[in-house]
Amino acid sequence: MKKIDKKIQRAFKIKDWNTIKTADSWQLFKILGEFVDGFETLAKIGPCVSVFGSARTKPGTKYYKLGEEIGFKLTRKGYGVITGGGPGVMEAANKGAKKGNGKSVGLNIELPHEQESNPYIDTDKLINFNYFFVRKVMFMKYAQGFIVLPGGFGTMDELFEAITLIQTKKVAKFPIVLVGEDYWGGLIDWIKQTLLIEKNINPADLKFFILVDTADAAVKEIEKFYSKYTLRPNF
Repeated sequence: MKKIDKKIQRAFKIKDWNTIKTADSWQLFKILGEFVDGFETLAKIGPCVSVFGSARTKPGTKYYKLGEEIGFKLTRKGYGVITGGGPGVMEAANKGAKKGNGKSVGLNIELPHEQESNPYIDTDKLINFNYFFVRKVMFMKYAQGFIVLPGGFGTMDELFEAITLIQTKKVAKFPIVLVGEDYWGGLIDWIKQTLLIEKNINPADLKFFILVDTADAAVKEIEKFYSKYTLRPNF
């Protein structure tokens, strides 16, 4: 935070720093500082795909291997890889990106149980956040697509926020690819059989995401989308 503090102090010409930091409004400056740090770092990276999934996935397991393969294959197609910076699927995707000599980005979050960033993130592309909502803005703004492997509440949060923002046209449409038919199939069935039947979503909303089962298929969906659309900022 010291680097961010200095940026804010210069930008707003703050002289009495201690007085500002004792006020409730100090939180606004911390939030702004995280946005500034994220924008400055990520704007230089180029086209990337965010890979999401559980931090609890162990090395050597099916979905860890799949995450690593996806990270590698994305870099072979010229994309960088953005993850949440932690262990599990995030580590796997960063590891694959590193193996493919591609850009490996980590947006780590500071948690009570002190999530450690994984060792496969480029040192100049690791950003630590205090605020989940700032971190999620970075995922949305700088990712050209989402590839979502099995995960828990955090993964679901990121997935459904992305779908909601596309549905409400708050961001430009980009590909969302779910990987793991056995894992996601039941959720998609529920969406079709409950949300759709109750008319809480429209049939067209089901086109905002696609379900695949392999790394090749996931990367192919990203490639297929950008064979039709130009790579551009999401908002």
